[in-house]
Amino acid sequence: MASVEQLLSVLGRQVTVRAGELAPQLGVSQPTLSRLITAAGDRVLRMGRGRATHYARTRSLPALGTRLPIHQVDETGHVRPYGVLHLLTAGRHWLESETGEGELFEGLPPFAADLSPQGYVGRSFSSRYPELDLPVRITDWSDDHRLIALARRGEDCVGDLILGDESLNRFLEMEPRSAHRDSYPELARASMAGQPGSSAGGEQPKFLTYAEGRHVLVKFAGGDDGTTARRWRDLLTCEHLALEAVRAAGIPAASASTLDLGDYRFLEVERCDRIGARGRKALLSLGAIDDEYFGHRDTWTRAARRMSEARLISEEDARRIRWLDTFGQLTGNTDRHFGNLSFFVEGPKQLRLAPVYDMLPMVFAPVATSVVDRTFEPRPPTADTLDVWPDAARHAVEYWTRLAREPVLGDALREHCARHGEAVSTLVQRAPV
Repeated sequence: MASVEQLLSVLGRQVTVRAGELAPQLGVSQPTLSRLITAAGDRVLRMGRGRATHYARTRSLPALGTRLPIHQVDETGHVRPYGVLHLLTAGRHWLESETGEGELFEGLPPFAADLSPQGYVGRSFSSRYPELDLPVRITDWSDDHRLIALARRGEDCVGDLILGDESLNRFLEMEPRSAHRDSYPELARASMAGQPGSSAGGEQPKFLTYAEGRHVLVKFAGGDDGTTARRWRDLLTCEHLALEAVRAAGIPAASASTLDLGDYRFLEVERCDRIGARGRKALLSLGAIDDEYFGHRDTWTRAARRMSEARLISEEDARRIRWLDTFGQLTGNTDRHFGNLSFFVEGPKQLRLAPVYDMLPMVFAPVATSVVDRTFEPRPPTADTLDVWPDAARHAVEYWTRLAREPVLGDALREHCARHGEAVSTLVQRAPV
């Protein structure tokens, strides 16, 4: 007679098993199989319905069990059930929606990857929450570590989803405390000291706060008069002006402003995934989307074509992404990685490009404590960018011209900008478009 342990052993060797195949593998009748599954409890998960029913073996995390409820916060701040994430063996997950439909993921669902602590602020997560007993470096985390972090301290992550009841309770207890801009130097010093923050990605020093009725991400640079600090301050101004240039081209960009307080320069960027004090919007990064559906992470232009062909985005959004990739190359943005574009989630596999952020000439970025001169080589159009290149190049020339005349920037940087603008202008004259 087959036992529960034999059932678990059979399931543990396979991703999923159809109901009709499981009984023969165990050498038991269907009624006996049903009794074994019932006796196994939450160690076995039933997926699907009718003839599509599959079974899988679950895994359990300390203090969390084998399943995590997922909650969704709408734009008015109200909470509703979103689904349940079931933890399976071999790092797989079954996402069961409120309608009963489900989807199997080999790793974490895309939204969970985006929610996870990362970048500058994420580096201090383990030290801020030692009670979770997570590895000190987030680069050493497994998916299970990420789930523990999200389920127990994930009340203020990117997007509109909250994993686990403990994190939901923390959200329900939260009261947005409005910060005044005069307090930004203090918040910057606290951020540098590893004080609590949120899980925003990227390595530029930053903090998140609620100021003047808006949720904002605040990048900062300064604290001394060194050459490196001055360059980073200048780059914050360049980023602000780049977002204005993108907006002038008719492409949505994050609302941003700069201000100088003491030795610091701050770039305040309004978050597009927050509405009012408590409302939220669903948001996914290009990286999370590409990892789930394609697995390439090559260029924004190629990703735009793949997403358009898969009908994940509109033709217009695909064109905008190709324009942004072209403009970024022509303006020295060497950091066009897949975490620097995001999309609003408007339905199952229905995405819309979110306002652009992190657009700046990283060709000027210091290396550690040194300011280095890098070669800037604007590239001509390609078959994939021929239709957007002339307009992107025109706006790039205008951007470089504005930087070259910007009195806030240092003299050396303005000279570089003038030369880079001339290089793009020369290329425009030669380009066959």
